Amino acid sequence: QVQLVESGGGLVQAGGSLRLSCAASGRTSSRYTMGWFRQAPGKEREFVAAISWLSSTYADSVKGRFTISRDNAKNAVYLQMNSLKPGDTAVYYCAVDRSTYPVAKVNAEGYEYWGQGTQVTVSS
Repeated sequence: QVQLVESGGGLVQAGGSLRLSCAASGRTSSRYTMGWFRQAPGKEREFVAAISWLSSTYADSVKGRFTISRDNAKNAVYLQMNSLKPGDTAVYYCAVDRSTYPVAKVNAEGYEYWGQGTQVTVSS
């Protein structure tokens, strides 16, 4: 199993930045894909970004503003969020896909393990 713990959420004004962190423990591997999803009130969970052992993938809504990175030595993945908008307000979840497929999946069903989430609120 893999355990995931997110941190770094909070309240920020529009145009500001936040950096989310996700610490993984248990049966981890640098070959696993790690992803970020988010869910706003009344909406379905949506893909934000993911990083496989080969490449990174972003949702169109965050391209150019968010950057995903990983530190395999620390079993961690990060999401640097810049130029935040009120529409980015959501609970952000970290997830792991153990398939080792070189291209990250963008559907939530492709991820097996999930963290508890961290709230990000962007005020206008």
